[in-house]
Amino acid sequence: MSDELARLVVVANEMEAEMVRALLTTHGIDSMQQYTNFAAGALDGMPSGAGPREILVRAGDLSAARELIDSD
Repeated sequence: MSDELARLVVVANEMEAEMVRALLTTHGIDSMQQYTNFAAGALDGMPSGAGPREILVRAGDLSAARELIDSD
């Protein structure tokens, strides 16, 4: 299986990201979240703790992960 990461989805905030990650975890899919570069430069680059996050999964898990979030 490839360890390359693929973007699954971009969500509105950290709380939504953690809900998606919890769903993935219950189905055995590892994931991570990170800030997006959406609105780069806002707040002079200082993270505010809010804002869009992207959920990343292993490329080999992308199809199964998409099915999970699309069926929810």
